[in-house]
Amino acid sequence: MEEVIIYTDGACSGNPGPGGWSSILMYKENKKEISGGNPNTTNNIMEITAVIEALKLLKFPCNVKVYSDSAYVVNAFNNGWIYNWQKNNWKTADKKPVKNQELWQELYSLFKTHKVEFIKVKGHSDNEYNNRCDELARNAITSL
Repeated sequence: MEEVIIYTDGACSGNPGPGGWSSILMYKENKKEISGGNPNTTNNIMEITAVIEALKLLKFPCNVKVYSDSAYVVNAFNNGWIYNWQKNNWKTADKKPVKNQELWQELYSLFKTHKVEFIKVKGHSDNEYNNRCDELARNAITSL
């Protein structure tokens, strides 16, 4: 399977408020930057959207490393929350509907197509690609 590295970020000006997302996809020596925004959204929605939009660009099943500074996204997979939500008919442990359920379902479907590893990175530190994603996501907000 081909290896793809993806960096993602989401940003919001106010929460909720105008938001932006971005992803950088790296495959062999190719690098692609994508981004978008929404005039009324939340930071968590933008974080999930960044991963979805990146995975949607992959044309065949890949080994994917997703680097994100969002504990919400990374922990949903690495701590097994997503599997429990799915098993419990998209309800949380306290029987409430999972927030952003449609996005989680779309992400889970894409996740199953690929072999995805989620890696937490420290936001706003010295990671070149995370910082670039942050810049792209913020630029997406200002261009709304």
